[in-house]
Amino acid sequence: MLFFEDFTLEVIAVEDGKIRLRRGGDGPPLLLVHGNPQTHAMWHAVAPALAKRFTVICPDLRGYGGSMKPPATSDHAPYAKRVMAKDLVQVMEYYGFLSFQVGSHDRGARVSHRMALEYPDRVERLAVLDIVPTIEHFERADMAFAMGYYHWFWFAQPHPFPENVINAAPDDWFRAHTSREPKDDGFFHPDALADYLAYVHDPEMIRGMCEDYRAAATIDRAHDRESHEAGIKVQCPLLALWGDKGKIGQWYDALSIWRDYCDADVTGGPVASGHYLAEEAPEEVLAHLHDFFIP
Repeated sequence: MLFFEDFTLEVIAVEDGKIRLRRGGDGPPLLLVHGNPQTHAMWHAVAPALAKRFTVICPDLRGYGGSMKPPATSDHAPYAKRVMAKDLVQVMEYYGFLSFQVGSHDRGARVSHRMALEYPDRVERLAVLDIVPTIEHFERADMAFAMGYYHWFWFAQPHPFPENVINAAPDDWFRAHTSREPKDDGFFHPDALADYLAYVHDPEMIRGMCEDYRAAATIDRAHDRESHEAGIKVQCPLLALWGDKGKIGQWYDALSIWRDYCDADVTGGPVASGHYLAEEAPEEVLAHLHDFFIP
């Protein structure tokens, strides 16, 4: 399979800096947002098929890949999901899209959840892969969560402690971090893996990743609690998928939780995969997305 066949690789300017992305297809706009510790390359097995029906835009989040990487700050505000969501809205505006559908995984799904709350007139339909809302993770945390998602607390330690540890052995860290379910060396597409590892070797990306998690534990928790207590919910249909070999289905009744955060229809279920759904089970993920998104 060719890597992002018929897609262009672009770098565009938004208010705060540069965003790298892939763009392909023709049709209604569809934004695909990656997770950690990856780049837009994680969508390589599903984006070309979706591009037969949609204009597909796959950006790197700020802090990741080839996008801007603001410095660490004491309040972590440059990595608030509210700010990261604004980047994505501006990316879509750059191409003339004032409303669009969204598919998202992991950290990108947390950004996309916030985007749906902040810009309800922009997000038409939202698919989230392998998450429940961030505050639900923190407020339900127990020993299983602390051991299974220990990196949430490690990455959130003060700058530059976790960065220094990761930068000392980035390849070893990447393999350990992406092996929450055992994987052979050929799990990731070689072109995708090359992209991931290139940026794992960039100390600025490691800093941005840790700031993302520091924001989640501080400023994002405050924003999420304010929204939830005010009764502000996702207004568009929501599809929640998770890997049946992973933790979400083990720890949570994901659909029930999402229904408490969404005023529209919530559907979804498990996929025969681990955490990296779009790379491990692309055909199953595509079937769900083709059924959910409106061409």
